[in-house]
Amino acid sequence: MGGTAYGQGDGAHRANGDGGVLTDEAWRALRDQGAPRTFPERSVMLRQGSAGTHLLALTEGLAKVVCREPGGTVTWLAFRGPGDLLGEVSVFNGTPRTAEVVALTPCTAVVLEAERFRRFIDQRGLIMDLMRQALFRLRESDVHRTELLTLPLVVRLARALLRLAELTAPGKESEVVRLTGLSQEEIAQATGVTRNAVITGLQRLRECGAVETARRVIVIKDMKALRDWAIADPQTKPT
Repeated sequence: MGGTAYGQGDGAHRANGDGGVLTDEAWRALRDQGAPRTFPERSVMLRQGSAGTHLLALTEGLAKVVCREPGGTVTWLAFRGPGDLLGEVSVFNGTPRTAEVVALTPCTAVVLEAERFRRFIDQRGLIMDLMRQALFRLRESDVHRTELLTLPLVVRLARALLRLAELTAPGKESEVVRLTGLSQEEIAQATGVTRNAVITGLQRLRECGAVETARRVIVIKDMKALRDWAIADPQTKPT
């Protein structure tokens, strides 16, 4: 995501989400502009095709962003965590939402009415910050597409788990991180492979002690080992 140096932590450039779009003070002030709402696990937080009447400032939980094609195909776009803005593009463009946001775990977000959010951004002169966010997310998408084309499965899988770990527990590079709410099918969508390929990849990561798995749970036991996989030469296996 965004040209990460995996040896230094996937969230090195991430402050309040969105590539550091808002300062801590601005983020706190933004949250005061709306009302908090809770979303149960697996609930739709923002529905594709709906009007951009509001956006969400995610404060707790993990969510996924997907695009549903007319034929029923679901394309994974991103994972989002605390500090991320959700649905701001349709708010600014005045167009229907082009993607859907689904809660992977129980989530809490501040609901921000569109006009109030636009006024807040204008009054605080944050337009350039949002432009930087948009560029960051474009780079993030470019990096992901490049990974799908050039990297072997286990490397892509390790990188996806590191990104999720940073969203779930930012800064905890040396500690055990528990990832919940993810199905193997969703991991497969995020890494561009089949569910069976994900099972094989997770087995390799279990064998080296990097992770433990259970139903909808992945526990990262050895962050260093996982980072070694994330930067591994495709022709070699980390030791």
